[in-house]
Amino acid sequence: MGIRKLKPITPGTRFMSVNDFAELTTDRPLKALTVGKKSTGGRNNQGRRTARYRGGGHKRRYRIIDFKRDKFGIPAKVHSIEYDPNRNAWIARLHYADGEKRYIIAPEGLKVGDTVVSGEQTEVAVGNAMKLKNIPFGTLVHNVELHPGKGGQLARAAGTYAQVTGKEGKYVILRLPSSEIRKVLGECMATIGVVSNAVDMNIVIGKAGRNRWLGRRPRTRAVAMNPVDHPMGGGEGKHSGGHPRSRNGLYAKGKKTRKKHKYSDIFIIARRRKKAKDK
Repeated sequence: MGIRKLKPITPGTRFMSVNDFAELTTDRPLKALTVGKKSTGGRNNQGRRTARYRGGGHKRRYRIIDFKRDKFGIPAKVHSIEYDPNRNAWIARLHYADGEKRYIIAPEGLKVGDTVVSGEQTEVAVGNAMKLKNIPFGTLVHNVELHPGKGGQLARAAGTYAQVTGKEGKYVILRLPSSEIRKVLGECMATIGVVSNAVDMNIVIGKAGRNRWLGRRPRTRAVAMNPVDHPMGGGEGKHSGGHPRSRNGLYAKGKKTRKKHKYSDIFIIARRRKKAKDK
């Protein structure tokens, strides 16, 4: 696992870095576990643009990931660690003892030939999945469910994890990647370990074309627009802008947008820490 820096033979490669992909063991997915993925270009089902600055990009096939880990008691052997263009973490192909094959998000340290299993209570080993109520305090987990049986929703990005810190009745207390501390039902499933490819956050894109490969188009600054296009547009020369705000006029810095009486407030013990202000 590491980052490879390119030689500066062109302006675009001067600061560019890429993943060395040393952990991957194959470059072809299992076709039976993929489906076609249509690019939306930021359009909704009516054909209207609802997300700006999206479009183009390389063609992809979606890998069907098992977020539920609901195949209880059947051991599975890791056949390969693979690349997934739809996420920044690696994925692992499992071959179960009964012949079924599935993809899961690969945790750090999982290798080809390892055996993993999921169940209500299993061994606390990397890649195994079990209910939160049976996981020891201090254990690092990922792919955590919020509702039993729905599938993992928390800590799925590269290098992320949640930590089991305590218990309170039928709830388990977790410290999330955002530093938020909240209660989650003990019946929810979670996978042991930290998500793979943690170095992804240190990769330098290097050139605009690389963002275009990902389907991201150039973004126009609000102060460069006309008044009809954005609240911060207009003005003479550089005398424009005003207080940073969104396209529909809501303040973009400092204004709280969370609902005052959101249903999940009762589960949150400590809110996430604020980022240090730029000096």
